Order: sequence, then C-alpha cells, then structure tokens
Amino acid sequence: MRIVKLTKESTKNLLEELLKRSPNSYGEYESRVNQIIEDVRTRRDAALSEYTRRFDGADIHAENILVTEEEIEKAYDMTDASLLEVIRKSLVNIRTFHEKQRQQSWFDAQKSGIILGQKVTPLKTAGVYVPGGKAVYPSSVLMNIVPAKVAGVEHIIMTTPPDKEGNVCPATLVAAKEAGVDAVYKAGGAQAVAAMAFGTESIPRVDKIVGPGNIYVALAKKAVFGYVSIDSIAGPSEILVLADETANPVYAAADLLSQAEHDEMASAILITDSKELAEKVSLETDRFVQKLPRRDIIQKSLDNYGYILVADSMEEAIEAANEIASEHLEILTKNPFETMTKIRNAGAIFVGPYSSEPLGDYFAGPNHVLPTNGTARFFSPLGVDDFIKKSSVISYSREALEPVYQDIVRFAESEQLSAHANSVRVRFEKN
Repeated sequence: MRIVKLTKESTKNLLEELLKRSPNSYGEYESRVNQIIEDVRTRRDAALSEYTRRFDGADIHAENILVTEEEIEKAYDMTDASLLEVIRKSLVNIRTFHEKQRQQSWFDAQKSGIILGQKVTPLKTAGVYVPGGKAVYPSSVLMNIVPAKVAGVEHIIMTTPPDKEGNVCPATLVAAKEAGVDAVYKAGGAQAVAAMAFGTESIPRVDKIVGPGNIYVALAKKAVFGYVSIDSIAGPSEILVLADETANPVYAAADLLSQAEHDEMASAILITDSKELAEKVSLETDRFVQKLPRRDIIQKSLDNYGYILVADSMEEAIEAANEIASEHLEILTKNPFETMTKIRNAGAIFVGPYSSEPLGDYFAGPNHVLPTNGTARFFSPLGVDDFIKKSSVISYSREALEPVYQDIVRFAESEQLSAHANSVRVRFEKN
C-alpha cells in the first residue's frame, strides 16, 4: 500500500478522490435509469417483465413473480444447516440491539389545560431491495428487515433479481423468512425500485425503500425519493483504521483488506502516527493479498483508493479521521475508548483489537447499513427510527388559550397573515 505524509493538502486530495466514488458522480446513467422508472410507472407489470427478461434472462410474469411457500421450503432444504444456525444466532443479536431503539409516544398534560405530545407511528409498508447474482448477502437481508419488523411496520416486502431459471438464492430466501418478511418478489435493478415506489399489478407500492444495490439501484432510489422515502444513496464500502505504535500490524492489514475485497471502488485507509507501523502494515497487506482468493479485486481497490497516512500526532490523525467520516472506523490504539470519545464522524466505530469490522457485518447486532462517502457527518446507521414517523399533538382548552391568544394574533399579523390571526380571534369574539 502507498504511504503518504498526512497534511491538509493530502487530506483534501484524498477527500476529493473518495467523493468521485459517490453515485452522485455518475450522472451519465441517470437518463437511462429515469427511462426505466417512467416505463415501469406507466406500463407496470408489462415493463417489469420485459426488463427482467432483458437484464436477468428470466421469464417472470404475474403468475410467478411472487415467491411461493413451496419455493421457500425448498430453499430451507438447500441451505446448509450450519449456516441456518448462524443466521438464527445473528438474528437474535440484531433484534435485541434494535429493540433498544424503540421510541414511545409521549404526552405532557398541564394543569392549565394544555396537552402537548408526540405520537410515534410505524410506517405501514416497507420495501427491501436485495442484490442477486454474485452479490449474495443474507446478512444484509437481516439488517434491513429486522429494524422494520421491530418498529412495527405492518407489511414488509422484498425484491431480488432471479437467476435465468427464475429462482432466488436459497440463503437469501431463508434469511428473509427468518427475519419475518411478508412477501418476496422476483425483480431486480432500477425496475424493482420503480415497482416498489409506484406499484404495479403484482407489487404493492411501499412507503419506504431500503437496501443496497449497484449504481442503477442507487440512482433509482435517488430518483424516486419524494414519492417514497429511502434509506440513503449508498456508495462503495470503506474502512478507516486509526492506529498507534501499539497496534498489531497483522490485524490492521487484515482488517483493511476485509473491505477492499468488496469491489474495485472500495476504500481502505490506515491513519497512524507511527512510521514504523505504517511500513509493517504495508508489508502485511502485500503478504495477505498474494494468498487471498479475491486478490485481483483487492489489489485494484488498494491501487485506486488504498492509503496509509502518517500523521505527526494522534490528535492530527483523529482530526483527519473526522474529516473523512468513514463508513467503518476501527480504533487500534493504546487507549481505544479514550480515542473513541474524540470521534465525531463515523458510521460504525469498532473499539479495540478484537472488534474487527466483520463482527459488525454479521453478528454483533448493530446495523451494518451505514453512511458512506463522508455522509457520516450528518447521517446515522439504519435503525428503528427509519421505519417510524412522528406526529406532534397539540390540545389547548379555552382557559389555556385565552391568556395567550392575543400574542398569537400579534405574531400572525406581523407576518401579514390575517386569516391566521382571525382563526384564533373569532374564538373570543361575541357573535
């Protein structure tokens, strides 16, 4: 891996490089995506079937687009028993973590006759997009369905592209069933996003669309935002390891490569105040790359977006980490919890040498759907809050309103909104 001196200029250049990976930078695909969305919006199932034949090579239509119970039972038979056991263990951890995020409605009643509050209501429907083909991630199925289920969403559907025979990956179906999905549809790409956003004869319209996907899926979610809610416009995966001289270089190298293997656009960055550690980690990454099966993808990822940044101090390293605002941040320092208190911007923070990033991907419980491309500065991980909405509740008695109604009238009239003022004033005028 390349070793670079950390300066304000090198940080600025790095941020500019990382931002190029954002789906917002791929405008040339938008017209194609918008055409697909409009076609599905207009022709519904007919368009959906045509795109499935064109892109997935499968003959999917109204009679077979919904995954049947028989297909799910077959998927269980085809799934390794040990994998099913791990899915169930992981599911318990994910559910337990997200149950702690639940919010309750609250009301504050005052003796003066004022009642103020907040009513928390789960969304009625949610749609989960799950990639197909080579990208088979049952862990993502759990991470997207469970918080919706915990939030109390009434109806949760999932769309995922089929193979050429019209089948869905067994592990994907099993994970969805275990997590509590209500229906699974064989549809992928921008066309599936459009179907969930606007509805077709077969696929119902949802209130929110979540889940990862390729550039077409990401741009489709961006395009339908406003008609429905979405989780985020996710970019390629990224990891930042913050380490000092006490860090194990083998652990640091292995953890950097855990994200580099996702795809050639993935980012893997080490920031350290130790030149010696930087050199050791560089050697260890080279050693690992030679023996890992996805070495070609990993090497291209490192060549494109892999960096070891050497800072003059840990304070400078932390400042740079906060500027980068990585999706995954690992802390391998002498006092990792103390370092953690200084981190403002990160999607998920992994503290200490035995908290490697894959622990969060698969098992610990916190959600692995995280903000990317620096959006951890203002976005949070997917959670129960993403599947609820809040309504303000206001109730005043006549006795509570009378002492303040003239204040409201005065405020409204200062904005030249006389009808606003009148709607309050008439309650105290004699008819």
